[in-house]
Amino acid sequence: MAQKKKVAPTPTVVGYMPEDVPPIGAMLSLGFQQVLTMFPATVLVAILTKFDVGVTLFTSGLGTIIALLVAKRRIPLYYGSSFSYITVFITVMAKYAGTCFNDPTMVYCPDGVRIAQVGIVLTGLFNILFGLLIQRIGKARLDKVLPPIVTGSVAIIIGIALAGTALAEASANWGAAFITLVATIAFSVYLQGKGLLGMLPILLGAIVGYIASLIAGIVDFSILADAKWLRFPSFTLPAFGDARAWGMALSVALIAIATIPESTAHLYQMSLYIDQLAKDLKKKPTEIKKLIGLNLVADGSNDAIAGLLGGCAGTNYGENNSLMAITRNYSVAVIMTAGAMAIVLAFVGKLAALVNTIPVAVIGGLSIYLFGVIGKQGIALIQSEKVNLFDPKNLAIGAVILVLGIGGNLGLENGLFPFKIPGIFPDGIPAIVFAAIVGILLNALFIILPPSKFGVVQRDNIEF
Repeated sequence: MAQKKKVAPTPTVVGYMPEDVPPIGAMLSLGFQQVLTMFPATVLVAILTKFDVGVTLFTSGLGTIIALLVAKRRIPLYYGSSFSYITVFITVMAKYAGTCFNDPTMVYCPDGVRIAQVGIVLTGLFNILFGLLIQRIGKARLDKVLPPIVTGSVAIIIGIALAGTALAEASANWGAAFITLVATIAFSVYLQGKGLLGMLPILLGAIVGYIASLIAGIVDFSILADAKWLRFPSFTLPAFGDARAWGMALSVALIAIATIPESTAHLYQMSLYIDQLAKDLKKKPTEIKKLIGLNLVADGSNDAIAGLLGGCAGTNYGENNSLMAITRNYSVAVIMTAGAMAIVLAFVGKLAALVNTIPVAVIGGLSIYLFGVIGKQGIALIQSEKVNLFDPKNLAIGAVILVLGIGGNLGLENGLFPFKIPGIFPDGIPAIVFAAIVGILLNALFIILPPSKFGVVQRDNIEF
């Protein structure tokens, strides 16, 4: 008698598409993972720039929920604080709230925050405008005006220009700083692919540095002892009536030049993973990569919320995207749950106080790594877009942006080029902004007068 051939059971595909709503237990646990993943970096930006930690958490949560609604619940991205804006925020704080910002005992500088808020609101409007423009004319045309050689070079100077700040913080205690640095690097390298732990190298590095600081006796717990369990975040309104705010506002908003490619790259990444899950579930692909314009409008909505309430400028978080890819959870309902959790945490006074007990040297150790990574991401953008660096026009644009941005920020007084524009830049143009403007103008020149008009044959890129 012939035996029946055994048929292998079809493997169960586990995962949630953007429109799925998991059971309450899964939704809460998955949402908490999202909060835990965004928390270290989001809070670190607030600490570095002396924004209110509670407000930053609140706007991260609320901004995420608003962005998801603006995106019609189609794009599952979580929003946290963007590192790209740190340089210009530090410039704002040092210039307009120097007494507070340069005092190591102060953890929050409301006067500087109010001025920076005007720029964050303007950044939101810029992103919305770019998003609507892309929906109208397409991304390819916008890329001609803001090619990768411009956006990547601006990203490089944003990170490297902060090198002096990182070392100044680390110098408060070199031992604690380097222990933090080495631990963070070790966790980021050796915990890759290790689940949730692999998503938290900054948090784990900070914990190691904090323990080292405890042993060294440099942690001040007075802030924690004085803090209440329940605390209303220190919301502030933008200083729209302050003339000084508008020059800085344009400086802040122009950093969107570097964050737009970052946001677009995250969207492409998520689209790939989500469509693969849809294929496994035998569902129709969502192809959210086609929603570039809508994604930027959502980004701008998040920044507008942060700017109006006093939180840090935001971006959709690569860390959270990686977590979604690992867990195959792309549920918008889960991301909204995480946003609600962040809002609740914003009112826990002891949490904000505990974060603010982290010594400056530990922050410095983290900053050496993080600021360098920001710069390297700019290089990665240029590399991934296969920019032809054997083409003299690309070399010219990139070289000028790098020297003007890095050299200007480190070598000029207050990091300002002495070209005063009344009402916008009355004290001079910030180096990063000036570098970005010159780079855009150089690129425009090559568009108007392409080398081919003069009989120049473009050099081929070398393929490796």
